[in-house]
Amino acid sequence: MTTVGSIGAGNMGTAILKGILGSKAAQETQVFAYDPSTERTEQLRADGVTPCASGVEVLAKAKYVFLAVKPQMFDTVLDEIREGVTADTVLISIAAGITADYIRSKTRPDAKVVLVMPNTPLLLGAGASALACCPPTTQEEFETVRGFFDACGISAQLPEDKMKEIIAINGSSPAFIYLFAKAFVDYAAGEGISPETSLPLFAQSLIGSAKMLTESGYTIEELIRMVSSPGGTTLAGLDKLYAGKLEQTVDECCRACTKRAYELSK
Repeated sequence: MTTVGSIGAGNMGTAILKGILGSKAAQETQVFAYDPSTERTEQLRADGVTPCASGVEVLAKAKYVFLAVKPQMFDTVLDEIREGVTADTVLISIAAGITADYIRSKTRPDAKVVLVMPNTPLLLGAGASALACCPPTTQEEFETVRGFFDACGISAQLPEDKMKEIIAINGSSPAFIYLFAKAFVDYAAGEGISPETSLPLFAQSLIGSAKMLTESGYTIEELIRMVSSPGGTTLAGLDKLYAGKLEQTVDECCRACTKRAYELSK
């Protein structure tokens, strides 16, 4: 029987637990959770989660423990649970900038850690999560953790030293995509087309384009050319995006995101 716990039952922690409970492995998994808001954990009881009275109780009952709290709460939480972390515990951090060395320094030198950068589409079972396996965590333990996130979308393994660089790609990128979408919807509104019409059309275009990127077998450059008829409307629009240095702006956006991740790192 796999035992899983979460310290923190906010949006992300709840989504992960529900993903686990909705997966094929749910019948062989016991799930526990603690949150200062007992209302949150009680709401999860109907999904099969056993509420706990403290983070230490979660550690006493679960091998795999999600640290699903905000980075500014890590010091307090790790201090509270230090004595409960054993050589068998696997601590799973989903907080940006928190390193495995920092978690070990606050718990035990040989603590098993898996670092994860998930994203908010995980709430709909459509997440894209990057994971790093940090020794002495075994490959089997890591694959178990990865399976939790595969139950809520897709995952990829990265070296630990790339977990800050990946934030711009999957962790923060939904916000960048939403801003991009807002510009199109705002343009449509200015032309007398309501958001009720333009947003579903643009959102479906995003979904379809994403499928073309992952399933068509064409390169990005080939896909652009497929939409761009000589002398047509798409090229006229692309010319403005190139003139506005869209690619350079995106690069600067990603670098600023990564720089901030290093500034927040512990």
